[in-house]
Amino acid sequence: MREGVIHVATGGDYLELAVASAESLRQSNPGLTLDLFTDRDEVPEGLWDAVHPVPRVHARAKLECMALSRFERTLYLDCDTLVVGDLGDMFRLLERFEMALAHDVRRASELIREGLEETTPYGFPQMNSGVVLYRRSPRVLAFLKEWARRFHASGVARDQVVLKDMLWRTDLRWYVLPPEYNLRRVTMLDAWEPLDAEVKIIHSHRLMDHMRNKGAPRVRSLDEMLALEREALAREWEEAGVSPQERAPWLSGRRPAK
Repeated sequence: MREGVIHVATGGDYLELAVASAESLRQSNPGLTLDLFTDRDEVPEGLWDAVHPVPRVHARAKLECMALSRFERTLYLDCDTLVVGDLGDMFRLLERFEMALAHDVRRASELIREGLEETTPYGFPQMNSGVVLYRRSPRVLAFLKEWARRFHASGVARDQVVLKDMLWRTDLRWYVLPPEYNLRRVTMLDAWEPLDAEVKIIHSHRLMDHMRNKGAPRVRSLDEMLALEREALAREWEEAGVSPQERAPWLSGRRPAK
């Protein structure tokens, strides 16, 4: 098939997240074909067009599954995503590029600067691997399989560390998506003007709060995410000891702790 979206969900908690993501995609993009890779036997009927087994169950099982997509042009989505905009012309990027991803957040932190073997300039941080658009071609499939191999051989916990090195070295034609295709910081919506962007995909760990914090309620909506993120943002600046007047480091000469 020509174009489609895949989720990879191992375990019941991640399947529940994938269900919410798939429902949001069905509502916003009813014409797209949607597949699931999972280790679960019971899956809601009619939500995905096809369900495939995960060949190797581990925390980054997407690395094996991405290369198994049946689509010529695939959009991979992490389970903690909500699709809120039309994705129709997104796939046209693959007429010119072989892969597309967005920058990760916290780019000034050592976590997102980390590479396995390569030390790159500040302007080349890790790309977020939770939203990946890619062609099905021999070059891209070889890249995906090598990513999986290097990840397992490396011993690191985060696949983006390996991906950063590979993207630095590759001759694949790849594109950096604007943040509205992988909106990690929903508080950016407070700063954007009406014509700045059309949000397409929200990707927030807030959707996993109930999995990470015992007793925490499950976050389901953008309004809930915004309220929590606004509180967290104010708290982080306060804990860093930086006043509102000092929040632009290029003016104040100060930076929050990494």
